[in-house]
Parts: sequence; structure tokens; C-alpha cells
Amino acid sequence: MRLLARHAIRLLGQENRGGGGGVGGEVASLWKGGIRLKATTGYLKLATASVQTQPLEPEKQVQRKNSPLTDSFGRHHTYLRISLTERCNLRCDYCMPAEGVPLQPKTNLLTTEEILRLARIFVEQGVRKIRLTGGEPTVRRDIVEIVAQMKALPELEQVGITTNGLVLTRLLLPLQRAGLDSLNISLDTLQKDRFEKITRRKGWERVIAGIDLAIQLGYRPKVNCVLMRDFNEDEICDFVEFTKDRPVDVRFIEYMPFSGNKWHTERLISYKDTMEIIRQRWPDFEALPNGPNDTSKAYAVPGFKGQVGFITSMTEHFCGTCNRLRLTADGNIKVCLFGNKEFSLRDAMRNEDVSEEQLVDLIGAAVQRKKKQHADAAPRVHHHYHFLHHQAYHPSKLQLQVRNCSQLTHVNAQGKAQMVDVGAKPSTTRLARAEATVLVGEQLTQLIAANELAKGDVLTVAQLAGIMAAKRTSELIPLCHNISLSSVKVQATLLKTEHSVRLEASVRCSGQTGVEMEALTAVSVAALTVYDMCKAVSHDICITNVRLLSKSGGKRDFQREDPKGGALPEVE
Repeated sequence: MRLLARHAIRLLGQENRGGGGGVGGEVASLWKGGIRLKATTGYLKLATASVQTQPLEPEKQVQRKNSPLTDSFGRHHTYLRISLTERCNLRCDYCMPAEGVPLQPKTNLLTTEEILRLARIFVEQGVRKIRLTGGEPTVRRDIVEIVAQMKALPELEQVGITTNGLVLTRLLLPLQRAGLDSLNISLDTLQKDRFEKITRRKGWERVIAGIDLAIQLGYRPKVNCVLMRDFNEDEICDFVEFTKDRPVDVRFIEYMPFSGNKWHTERLISYKDTMEIIRQRWPDFEALPNGPNDTSKAYAVPGFKGQVGFITSMTEHFCGTCNRLRLTADGNIKVCLFGNKEFSLRDAMRNEDVSEEQLVDLIGAAVQRKKKQHADAAPRVHHHYHFLHHQAYHPSKLQLQVRNCSQLTHVNAQGKAQMVDVGAKPSTTRLARAEATVLVGEQLTQLIAANELAKGDVLTVAQLAGIMAAKRTSELIPLCHNISLSSVKVQATLLKTEHSVRLEASVRCSGQTGVEMEALTAVSVAALTVYDMCKAVSHDICITNVRLLSKSGGKRDFQREDPKGGALPEVE
């Protein structure tokens, strides 16, 4: 896009130098590749065009559906925000005390190698845009190298950064050479004195100089302004005026006052209130087209070089099209900015027994637990069935021996235990389902539902444990063969009225034996994990009803009957 913009600028400059008709307020427009290029007196303005999205090819639709980055509501996540540090070189009064905040030990934070490894894994799974944040990301000495390394990832399309802009005049040129595609600059006031009062630091002139340098280098910077009542609402029109002569995108962000698990909206200035203030001065303030995953509603004053956006996280949330994931500086993945669910990828990476495939399983488990919308922003919608559907593939060059579960075949003529040779049996598609129930009582039911247990999200960890256990059945059950599984699905459901957690596993393979042991192992270990997560609160927990529901594909298929009549259905 930037190359296209520069080319158009050159053409316009040639036209103006040649005395053509591009002078005085005349407007030249060009449409190319779904991008509107509008030039007024030599200035080029870009806005996302309202173009019809072409449907995905069937094969890509299947890949997206099965991706660990697609959640239970069909949202495919292609945008990752990575926090590079907890440190910041400002002390904004609404963010932290003057003396700063306690920082974690350096060993708790991701190393550069771990950041780049996780970036690669996410890109391999489908992430196409990464934004580096903080704290303040530019306080890292290796920020330029991190950008360069990420830009080397083959399928990554864009690397951006969110910064307070204090050191842009020193760092932006090397960052551009490293491949930085875009930058967001946080600036809540255009008044020097107010800036110093808010941030407890000097540097307003440097931030403005950084914005101007970004424009000179060909960027179209986004200026993020959090609006708060009795704080900076008197500067709304000043920020709009800021776009008159600068090709910047000022984005007004609704203050999101979430603390103590409650919303405090007294200082919130809504999108509609802001629009009313702007249109009192500029009645022709007009809407611009938006892309399908844009979080900002774009507007502009006709004739102004820049534009204005509104991020309406509170009054008109965009959860339904959210494609963003967040990685904290200490290695936790957050699927929602407001959610209290975090999953430590750092601990998994530093565990030698956890493979990269299992790391992807953990990412997929976290994404599957993403709610329909962020907490309490609107009337809460309860979804009792947030299940994990993740396929794990284990190709092998060798023909694997698999076990025969017929009666007493694991005993030889001398009565000694033996592993059965089933190499002569035909290879078929085998499927087995098993279930278990954990009776946890009323108190634990409430804690699990609110995700307030000290050890974390019970249902998600149990799901992940079940998947891992299914794949390691042969290591736990002595005479089971190591089977190449084509699919493992573990579902965990909190049954509030019954004060219990129901676990169901579905395991599939193509081979010469069944996989009921894998299914039973999955629900058993998942049930034990529920117990382990909850035992600090109560030991009055009962694991019950561990049983096979069905098996198919072998000589003796099995289907457990429902006492009410008919087969027990598979929960989707």
C-alpha cells in the first residue's frame, strides 16, 4: 500500500510541476485494489474501501474452521498484539503512581528468543498482523532487531507498534529500515502543560515531532486518544483540527473503566456524545468506509488531510468481529482485553516435556474459551457448551502395531502378560467415546462458573489435560500400543443445577484396533485434573460414572443405551 501511495504522490507531483489541472482545490481520485486514493493539492489520502469480500475457497474454509485460532463462534484470529515489556518511560496519573509500579523479575518475562518463537508459531497457525506494545515497547534496546526478525517470517503481512512517541525521532528511521509497517501513537492531550501534568514527564514537543517525522517518512500514523469526562473532553475539537493539515488518523477511544470486576462509567464519554460535539462545529463531518475487522468507525471533515475514528468498545462493542489475541510480557495469552482468563505459554515453552504441538493445543484451548462478548459490557449471555474441538495429527513412516481388546488376548499360554500382535488385521477407521462426571458441590460450582479458583480456568485446563493424556495412553497403560491418533476431542461442561462437571472424549484413528482406552484415559485424567484444580477449596469431590459410551470400526462395535430408550447422543 505504501509503495502504491508513493507512486501516486510522484504522479501528482509531476502533474503539479507540469502546470496541469491539479492546483487550487481540485481533486484527483484513483481506485486501485480496493483502496481509495484521493489527492488534494498534492496530498494523498487513503481510506479503506467498502469492497465486497470474496468468499473463501472450500478448502480454505475447512482449514480456517479446523484452525486452533478459530473460536467456538467462528471468529478466526489473525491479529496478535505482543507486549514486549512492562516498563514505561512515562508515569501517567491514571495509569500508575508517580514512583511507578512493582515489576516482575526479569526471569518471569519472555526472552527475545521466546517472543520470536511464539510469533513464528502464531504466524504458522494463521496470524497475519502483529502489533508490538508494552508498557512502552521502545524502551527495549533490541526493538529494531525484533521488528526485523518478525518481518522475516514468510507469511506475516504486517508489523506495527503502539508507542507514546517520546523517542520516535531517534528510533523511527531504523525501525522503518527494519520493515515497520505502521505505528500508533498514544496522545491524550494537545496541551503541553496538561501533558506534563498527566504524564509527570516532559516531552510533548518530542511526541509532536515524532508524529511529523512519521508523516515525512511516508507513514499515516494513528493517534490514539482516550476520552474521559472532566479530563480532556474540552480538546475533542482540537484533535479534529489536528487532522486539518496532517494526514493522521486521530482515534477517539471510549474510556473502558473496568476494575474490581465492575464497570464504572461516570467518566465515560460515549461515541454519540463526541459526535454531537464535533458536528456542532463541523456539520458536514462525514462517514468513511470501514473494513470487516476494523475496530474504528472512520469519519472526516471534508477538505481535511487526516481523518477521525471512534473506537466504541463500551457503547457499541465489536466483539462479534474481533480477530485479536494478546500476549502479555510474561507469556500469558489473553483472548479478551477484559477477560480474567490467562494461559501461560511461557511455562509450557520452558517445560521440556511439552512439544510444540502441545503448545499449539494450549493456544487452541485458550481461543476456544473466548466468550461471545467481553464481560458485563451488555447483558451477559450464558453459554453452557464451550467445547474444545482440536484435531491432532501424528503421521508416521512406520506401520504401527496396535492392540486388540478382545477378551484375555493380553495373556499367553503360560498366563503371562503379553502385547498382542494384530499386524494381520485390516486397517479401518476406529472411533470411541467415553464420559466421566465430577461431583463438585455448590460452592465449587459457583467458583468454577466465575473462574475464581486460584489455579485458573478449571474447564480449559481439564480439556487440555484430557487431550495430552489420550496421546500418552501407551505410556500409562502397560500393554497398550502407541497409536497414531487422527483426532482427539475433549469437552468439559459445567452442569450448574447438578453441581457437577461432565467430561466427554471422542477419539479417532485409522488402524487395526480400537481407541476406547485412549477415550477412557482422556476423561479419567481430565476428571483428576478437575479434582486437582479444586482440592484447595474442598476435598468433598467425587469422580464417578467413568464409562465407555460407544466404539465403532472393529469386530465388536458397542453403543451404550440411554435408560430412557435409544443410544446416548454425542454432544456437539
